[in-house]
Amino acid sequence: MNQMLAMRVFRCIVESRSFSAAAERLDTTHSSVSRHLQQLESSLGVRLINRNTRNMSLSAAGERYYTACVDILDRVDAASRAVLLEQERPSGRLRVSLPLVVGTLEMAHWLPAFQQRYPDIQVDLSCSDSFVNLVADGFDVAIRICDALPDSSLVARLLMTSPMVMVASSAYVYNYGLPGTVAELDEHQLLSFASTTQWSLTSESGESVAVVTSNHFHTDTITALHACALAGGGIAPFTLSTVQDDLRSGRLVRILSNYTLGKRHYYVLYPHVRNLSAKVRAFIDFMADHYRSEQQPNLG
Repeated sequence: MNQMLAMRVFRCIVESRSFSAAAERLDTTHSSVSRHLQQLESSLGVRLINRNTRNMSLSAAGERYYTACVDILDRVDAASRAVLLEQERPSGRLRVSLPLVVGTLEMAHWLPAFQQRYPDIQVDLSCSDSFVNLVADGFDVAIRICDALPDSSLVARLLMTSPMVMVASSAYVYNYGLPGTVAELDEHQLLSFASTTQWSLTSESGESVAVVTSNHFHTDTITALHACALAGGGIAPFTLSTVQDDLRSGRLVRILSNYTLGKRHYYVLYPHVRNLSAKVRAFIDFMADHYRSEQQPNLG
């Protein structure tokens, strides 16, 4: 027995005041309505409606059950309407996991526009460079930057591929000069992220060369690396997307612009591809449009 359907049939019988009228409202037959009621009464072990050939009336149990049915069915219908409305207009709390660099140095490029476009979405951001468990930790969606994604059951969509470039502040270049060759990097302060001890540089012609950084500066946070570079502490690697504003303003300048340190891929990850909520779909599509527009920044 479909209990929810049987409850709806019972409610319709009561409010229509007859089996025939209920059958007409439900676009079914008199026998089908009667069968649903009999199954419901059998499962409950009580008579809900007293009926004979001329009259019908609710039993005491039927009155109590009718009141409960109205409350339950109205709540279910209200929940369904809310979901349908959300699908039409994205809304609700959206939990997003971001790498630290996106949540600090890149967020100004997209968050205000997203909030303006979707004012009914409440964004809850968590910034961490660790690969969180989206399902276990209650996240709707995540963005990650990496060479390649580890195997997982998550759905992944590539947003952008950005080259890693070397930069330094104008003050640093003024004080220590601009290296003209890879070999001259040995004479400069090299700022590295995490435990990196070697940079692998690739020229425009495809030539690869390794640069040892173990005797220089290291930090485990991208914001500290960025702050140190801005302060004139040395030469640091970032994705081009991360430092685009600094390059445009002149706060940072490219070092050996004919070399890169490989590329980083920006991915958006989410647990489900079917029945994706409107708020998650809105975020994914928005970020895809945003990073598509940044794919080819015109920076030297």
